[in-house]
Amino acid sequence: MTTGLACVAALVGVVVVLFVIALGGVVTAGGRTHSYGAPGVVCAPAGVDPADLVDGFGPAQVSNAAHIVAVGVEMGVPVRGQVVAVATAMQESTLLNYANHTVAESLTRPHEAVGADHDSVGLFQQRAAGWGPVALRMDPRGSARLFYERLLQIPGWETMPLTRSAQSVQISAFPAAYAKWEHPAVLLVGALDNITCTGPAPGSPPGAGPVLPGAVAPHIRQVIDRALTQQGQPYVWAGGDAHGPTKGGFDCSGLMTYAFAGIGIDVPHQTQAIWQRFQPAITDPAQVQPGDMLLFTSNGRPGGIHHVGLYLGNNRMLHAPQTGDVVKTEPDIWNNTYYAREFIGAVRATHHPAT
Repeated sequence: MTTGLACVAALVGVVVVLFVIALGGVVTAGGRTHSYGAPGVVCAPAGVDPADLVDGFGPAQVSNAAHIVAVGVEMGVPVRGQVVAVATAMQESTLLNYANHTVAESLTRPHEAVGADHDSVGLFQQRAAGWGPVALRMDPRGSARLFYERLLQIPGWETMPLTRSAQSVQISAFPAAYAKWEHPAVLLVGALDNITCTGPAPGSPPGAGPVLPGAVAPHIRQVIDRALTQQGQPYVWAGGDAHGPTKGGFDCSGLMTYAFAGIGIDVPHQTQAIWQRFQPAITDPAQVQPGDMLLFTSNGRPGGIHHVGLYLGNNRMLHAPQTGDVVKTEPDIWNNTYYAREFIGAVRATHHPAT
């Protein structure tokens, strides 16, 4: 990121898990407690079937996720690595163990679906070159071990965005596609790791009770998921509206307009107007929650506000940065000198449902 950033747009039984990053609650994991604000915290309210939250995923997918998580635990892979692995398998195979029409041996092995992508097989669609024999790639536990072994060799994978860490292993033609599976993967991994939590749903409107203990509220998740679908769209000044990209892409505030339109909130297509519309602002980064809009100023005052991004949690922001770039996730923003210097505050549009 350069200081030339310009975006003044015209301006089998498991428990359910919920990825929690808001402050103010307690997470209990195997008798231990953690602040919700701890990066990467995963927790679950007891007694809810995860298949009810992950659309289209049934017992076979949950069982395969359990194999992936179990191997991760056996290998001492941190929970974040388990999330990366499960999200990767979700994208590659929807957590179904695939045989391949072109690989005769694979059809003799236990499988749940049949594909024909080169010689790829298994949960991770691993190919013959460099990944090992068919029997190993078709074994959920064996293929998971192959994935983890490569992941653990990548320097700094723990702090990478999930798309980068998954792509570093898989070398996919569509690396951005992994992003949409991060939240469902967190759900399954936390459930299978049997971590429980209590507390309100961060991002809920004032006076609203939690929809599920510890959850990122569903309307916040809808905003985030809608915005994430636009990763890779080009930055275009004044681009984007409530219906999608215009003029070939988005600018920073146009992306916000699109994200919140999905829940009926009208976000102005201009950064300073966003700041004014959704006061009071949140100026302490520690109090920022997923779904908040982060605003940046060139002179420390509202009159200098020039950029906005959507906070995803875990120190990450989705935004349309500048001409020549694309809609993307910015990692570790609070430790980024540029963003730390320019940050003026965040606004919470979901506390203004009538706007």
